[in-house]
Amino acid sequence: MQERNTPSYAGAAHTALLPWVTEKFIAAAPQVAAQALAGLATHEALALLKPLKAERIISCLNLMPADKAAAVLRRLPSRQAAHILSRLDIKQAGLLYQALSTPQREKMNTLLDKSFVQALQHSQDWPAGSVGTQLTRDFLSFKTETPISEMIGKLKTLPRKKLPVACLVLSKDGKAKGFIRTAELAFYPVNSLAGSIMTDVKSLIATQEVAQAQMLIEQGQPLVPVTDAQGMVLGVITQQEVSAAAPAAKKKRFSWF
Repeated sequence: MQERNTPSYAGAAHTALLPWVTEKFIAAAPQVAAQALAGLATHEALALLKPLKAERIISCLNLMPADKAAAVLRRLPSRQAAHILSRLDIKQAGLLYQALSTPQREKMNTLLDKSFVQALQHSQDWPAGSVGTQLTRDFLSFKTETPISEMIGKLKTLPRKKLPVACLVLSKDGKAKGFIRTAELAFYPVNSLAGSIMTDVKSLIATQEVAQAQMLIEQGQPLVPVTDAQGMVLGVITQQEVSAAAPAAKKKRFSWF
């Protein structure tokens, strides 16, 4: 049994680490921050997380035990919770979604994209090493009939570090049709439509292997749409997700341009 004057992990974290759980600290040591927060009562963790930028909250919730992360998520405002849920690693997001109460899931379903809700519902069924387990929702898409002027206008609202290498082009029914490299938009007339200048894209079903996405990226495709069996886009996988799934892939040369 622990002696009274020997602090528990949670107690030590609270007294020693928590004053340093700031934006910069989380950016530098997300695993340590997540462990410290996980050792707190939910209301204490929530009090520390709520003032932070969404990016930092996401970083912590991704690394916290699912039950603790879900307890925090349940207490956030619905729109904030939906945004954070859509940016978590898909496996973690699926666990947190399932941990919500039925009324909370129903509320999330009204705030989240229908295809993402489907991804959340099936994320635990995808086999290890599949593109579904690595997909990200952090991508920008436009319909084939979107004019270049509208695309450029949207991109101008993003911080420079958030600009995507390429944008996905979707059909009216939400299926992947092609991609447009962001850097090339300036070379087209502003009244051109996305569908007329896009490059055809190859998609993968969520259960297919990450190695297949790696091959497409090596062939020069900057992002690979991940779809359900009916071809509806659930998310995308890029060089970053491929490298995270297989660290050895970092040693390979990928072509983005």
